[in-house]
Amino acid sequence: MILRRFLIALSGAIGACLTTAAAAGQWQTVPVQESRVDSRVVLGGTVVPTRQVTIAAQLPGRVEFIAGAEGDTFKQDTVLVSLNDDELMAQRRAALAQMGNADAAMRNAGVQYTRELVNPWSNNQMPGMGVPSMFDSFFTRGMQDFMGTNNSNMDRHADLVARGAGVEQARSAFFQAQSQLDAIDAKLKDTKGYAPFDGVVTDKLVEVGDTVQPGQPLLKYADINFLQIQVEVPSRLMLALREGMTVPARLDLRNTMVQARVARIFPMADAKRHTVTVKFDLPTESPAAAGMYAEVSVLDPNVSTQSLPVVPLSSLVRRGSLPAVYIERDDGETEMRLVRLGEQVGMGYISILSGIRTGERVIANPTPGMTSSASRAK
Repeated sequence: MILRRFLIALSGAIGACLTTAAAAGQWQTVPVQESRVDSRVVLGGTVVPTRQVTIAAQLPGRVEFIAGAEGDTFKQDTVLVSLNDDELMAQRRAALAQMGNADAAMRNAGVQYTRELVNPWSNNQMPGMGVPSMFDSFFTRGMQDFMGTNNSNMDRHADLVARGAGVEQARSAFFQAQSQLDAIDAKLKDTKGYAPFDGVVTDKLVEVGDTVQPGQPLLKYADINFLQIQVEVPSRLMLALREGMTVPARLDLRNTMVQARVARIFPMADAKRHTVTVKFDLPTESPAAAGMYAEVSVLDPNVSTQSLPVVPLSSLVRRGSLPAVYIERDDGETEMRLVRLGEQVGMGYISILSGIRTGERVIANPTPGMTSSASRAK
């Protein structure tokens, strides 16, 4: 609380001095103060899409169609890539023919069973010999029944069972042909790769005409509307992280500072590097792109608070992508120092991890185009 009041008072005093100094064509220096801040560790990571998939070949074949190149966007269920299916289509036509034969055989077996059920032993009569066959069947069956060597009920039952077995065999053959057709249709579906969600092609790994094998990657596809920072966090820092909390993050593009939310903490650490993979959600308006370098600042629970120099935000200048400040030496000339930034402290101040020391005087209002060895205006 005392530090906060001090920084607010110092900010007001600096503002008044800057106005007077600007009117006089001079710069204003302020002493580098010291602040007690929590010890934090800056970790580098990579911006990654929230959802990304690799579309791979499920069958061997030749690439026949690719929907687009890197950067092209597609809607969900759009065909992104397809393989040649001529051989599978030929197999499908053969399976359809086999299925038709099995259906005909099943219908014929059903008719034969019905005829045996309605008109027993009719299939034993010889064509063109109706009357002799009828007398032969009548006297033969009658004599066998009289002598006890024939059981007509048993014969009828056996004929019905045989006809029923023919029906079941024909039905099984039909279902087998239908199963073969379903298997071929499933393989035909595997010849095409569909977009699992609205997204963009991030990497095209094959060209039309390439021959591929099962498991070979064809395309990389991602949803780049929602991005995350993926960081390998040392295990000793995991006590300071929990899902849902926010941490400061710096993007590589224009050194933009944002607040990233802990989205997912992987359940296991890497056995070789002893780190845990953590993903941080970026705000949707962040100027980031997949693959970009980014940093997150994580509290170190193993180290107590430390004293760091703090400077006004107005004293920072950029030399390329590197932050710097101007120091006024004892001889009245300036010296540019590259600094490593820490966290923002209070209203309009930021801590410095390295580059300057407490007690030095930093120029709070560096003029555009200022260089080292500049002298204060008289």
